[in-house]
Amino acid sequence: MSEPALLAVGLAKAYWQGGRELPVLRGIDLAVAAGERVGIVGRSGVGKSTLLHVLAGLTNPDAGSVAVHGASLTTATAAGRARIRNQRMGFVYQFHHLLPDFTALENVAMPLLLRGTPRTAAAAAAGAMLDRVGLAERLTHRPHELSGGERQRVAVARALVASPAVVLADEPTGSLDRASAEDVLAAMAELAASAGAAMIYVSHEPDLAQRVDRTLVLADGVLRPAS
Repeated sequence: MSEPALLAVGLAKAYWQGGRELPVLRGIDLAVAAGERVGIVGRSGVGKSTLLHVLAGLTNPDAGSVAVHGASLTTATAAGRARIRNQRMGFVYQFHHLLPDFTALENVAMPLLLRGTPRTAAAAAAGAMLDRVGLAERLTHRPHELSGGERQRVAVARALVASPAVVLADEPTGSLDRASAEDVLAAMAELAASAGAAMIYVSHEPDLAQRVDRTLVLADGVLRPAS
């Protein structure tokens, strides 16, 4: 069996509030294969974003480990985690987090520039990716000149431009109207499939199960298959 694109073992995380420990994750195991799409659902405040932050190496677990194609996020240095995220992971959030003073093309090219890709090659790849999400005519527009759906499609292009092994999406359409959400989800699915990237969605989308290979429910700190 091939190595999982993402493997999490025994993840535990708790926070302290008013001198009381509040467990959020209680020994979570998760293996996601290359090209697999996994949806994670659960009520608000149950810890879905915390789980994604731990999977991304942005938050350290209290126990357990996370590896991306065998590279450990848990034991890596801060610089090592940043390198793994840049080289092997892509991220799409509910809000686009685009750099406001940069054009769509410059925003999408940024992950490539950070890994040392020559500027001309990075710009060419970013332009091709924006073309694939239907924004070939918007390359020189800055975020404030784009609609909400267009900004989120730029964010999708940025997440996939470097052909990551894993894409983490945290409520990627939560701030969009239905039509724009459909455009963004379609673009994300097409680009991820062509790259063979594993995808982990956290979403309240009512038809999420139709868009993923399997759906998991986060409740009481553990992941269970959706019924």
